[in-house]
Order: sequence, then C-alpha cells, then structure tokens
Amino acid sequence: MKKLLGCLLCIFMLGQVYGQRAAKFWWFDTGVKAQFGATSLYSQAIADNNTWAYDVTTGYSYGAKFGINKGTSGLTIDVMLAQGEQDFEYVPNQDGSQDLKASWNSIDLYTLYRNNRQLGYVELGPKFSFLNKAELSNIDGTGTQDIAEYFESNVVSAVLGFGAYFIGSDGAFSGIVGLRLEYGLTDAINADGHGAGAPILDAALYKDGVTSTAPIFAGVSFELNWGIGYLGKASCGGRSKFIKF
Repeated sequence: MKKLLGCLLCIFMLGQVYGQRAAKFWWFDTGVKAQFGATSLYSQAIADNNTWAYDVTTGYSYGAKFGINKGTSGLTIDVMLAQGEQDFEYVPNQDGSQDLKASWNSIDLYTLYRNNRQLGYVELGPKFSFLNKAELSNIDGTGTQDIAEYFESNVVSAVLGFGAYFIGSDGAFSGIVGLRLEYGLTDAINADGHGAGAPILDAALYKDGVTSTAPIFAGVSFELNWGIGYLGKASCGGRSKFIKF
C-alpha cells in the first residue's frame, strides 16, 4: 500500500511540474493564431526607378500551430493562410489613375525555434511560402491580370519574433501577443517574370540587371494555446508515459 501511495504521489507531482516547465520533461501544445501588418514586395530595381514608387500596404494571415517543447526551449510549427498586397505609385501621373496593386495568396509553413521565459518569448527560423495566387490590377481593382506564372512557386523567408503572454504563462492555456518580422531570402520572381518586368509588368524594369524581389512582413501576431500533454517519468520508476490534460 505504501508503495502504491508513493507512486500515486509521484504521478501527482509530475503533473504539477508541467506548470513549471521543468527541463527534463517534453511537453506539447497546440493553438490558433493570426497576424496583421505591413506587407511588401521589395525590389531594388523598383526602389531605384524614378517611374515607380512604393506605397504602404497591409496583409494578414491566420492558421494553427503545434509546439514541441522541453523546458524553456521548443520548436513551433505554424501553418498559415496568408494574403499580401503591394501598391505601386506611377510617379508621372499625379492623379493616381495609373497606380497598380499586386496581390498574392500563399500557404505559409513556419518552423521556428522558440525560447520561452517567464512572461515572454523569442522565436527565430525559416518560413516556407507556397504560392496559391498572384494578381496585378489597377489601384481601383479593375483590369485584373493573373501574374502567378511570373512568381516562384515557393519562397523561403527568415523570421524573427518576440512577444509576451497576456493570459497565463504556464499550464494548459495561454494567450500571446507579439511582433513578427519576415524577410524573403529567395527571389519571389522567376526567370519569365524578370523578362516581363514582374510584378508591375514593366519590361524596362530590369534593363540594368536582375535584382531579387523579396516579400516582407512586419506586424503583430496573436496566439491562443492549449496544452495537449507531456511526456515524462515519475521518480518512483517505470517507463516514460504521455499524460494528457
């Protein structure tokens, strides 16, 4: 009886340790998230061109996450549906009637290292974007053209994020608000797009040489997490077990 009570006590104590995220236990969580902020398709060729200028635009994404954690460190996997835009101002025309808008949709896969501290976190890693759609239209939404053929089907970006818990910081549920910065490491425009002057279809755009076009995001993120369970072994011995919450 004493041995049984001792093991039950050990199991109870193991459950309490999850709340403290002890380094010797693996723990798992899942959640939903969304982010909103400034988006851009940055090309040095466009930035240096006197004919075109960038306007500030916004985009958003939403999806789900899964976390694999040990102590304060972990791997987060996010799957997000993203929508971005970039407005281009045609400088010679002052009334804006020839301004253009590029828009795109993608499925984004994040694989990020995350370091959790008491009330906040820092995350770093790559994002893999898989293009669904890309269009170019007049600023008023008319004259829409499909320009997906000029885009690479996938793009790799570097991601840096940080933030704080606004609901809880341990246990089975938490809420997070943060900032996330993303910069494309690979060219978003393919060889055919370079020839066509994508994303604005200005054939003279790359006459001085091809420069990379990088998708950029800078904005706020919101995340709600639920603990799934943890994998550990009570000090009284026995095999490691997965314990649900």
